[in-house]
Amino acid sequence: MIFALETSVNSKSGVSARCRSVDSNLRGRTLNRMHAKCSDSNEKTGMARRTFLGTALLTGGVLLARGSDVIFGAESSGSSNVATNPTWKLGGDLTVNRLGFGAMRVTGEGIWGWPADRGNALKVLKRAVELGVNLIDTADAYGPETSELLITEALYPYPNGLVIATKGGLTRPGPGEWVPDGRPEHVKQAVDGSLKRLRLERIDLYQLHSIDPKVRMEESLGAIKEMKDAGKIRHVGLSNVEPDEIERARKVVPIVSVQNRYNIEDRKSENALVYCEKNNLGFLPWFPIGGTRGLKHENALNAAAKAHGVSIFQVALAWLLERSPVMLPIPGTSSVAHLEENIAAAKLKLAPEEWKAINALAS
Repeated sequence: MIFALETSVNSKSGVSARCRSVDSNLRGRTLNRMHAKCSDSNEKTGMARRTFLGTALLTGGVLLARGSDVIFGAESSGSSNVATNPTWKLGGDLTVNRLGFGAMRVTGEGIWGWPADRGNALKVLKRAVELGVNLIDTADAYGPETSELLITEALYPYPNGLVIATKGGLTRPGPGEWVPDGRPEHVKQAVDGSLKRLRLERIDLYQLHSIDPKVRMEESLGAIKEMKDAGKIRHVGLSNVEPDEIERARKVVPIVSVQNRYNIEDRKSENALVYCEKNNLGFLPWFPIGGTRGLKHENALNAAAKAHGVSIFQVALAWLLERSPVMLPIPGTSSVAHLEENIAAAKLKLAPEEWKAINALAS
């Protein structure tokens, strides 16, 4: 993932923090194009989220009040969502609840520096774990470094079973700037830096944040393999890659996951998802809820939300969880209320006809 960006609203201003994102392949495209889409989507959907929040928390609150065992507990159902397939074994040995948390948004505005309300950011992280989240995704570029430091401050010493996934390979020269750096020496320094900030001896999942067009992918991954062989990394993942790049990467080091942009509206990474399904790799969609931009006011997404008395964002997450058993959404937010809303989506079951109608909304 470049970003686990979500359509959440800031608890004070009601407007999402703006950020710049990087194009999915970082090859000859601008670093700003996706940012424009993400920022625009977030601001346009802020009111929609608040409109649905009341009913969403009314229904989700019953589940949340009973604890994470209910949120992630298995039930007898023909549905393939998290209720019947609540966990995934990352790398074959790390059992994680399929609905995780992306820790990009706990940083300051523009994903730069410390958040305006540091105490609130710590509450969000702690609440995520209380709700049963045991997969938290971050990166050294978020802040930079701020997200990792907040995770440590909020959660260290870490509870048993918590998997912290981080990334390296993007640098932050300044606010709004995201510059790939896949040089082996930088990658090794990035791994050591994350270990120190997170107070870990070994990172459970370390992901190459982007492929640097100036450096052969094999060289970047070779450095990660060296760190893995040294015991500093348990499993390796990729972000923003095509199936052929995953194939190349697996010749250098075992790969257990892929993190690409994917949501109801944007399924350009469908081939990568199918590859992950065939090869038993976890798929972490960043920007998993999407902006619901361009969808008509009355559509299958809204219809399902009204039918279940939840928000369109919960329906979007439920759709993802039912899309594939390897899907591991990591929605992020800076609000405890929105976090609870997102996690409640783990119990939402869409009828087959609802899922198919929503599936047809792809652009």
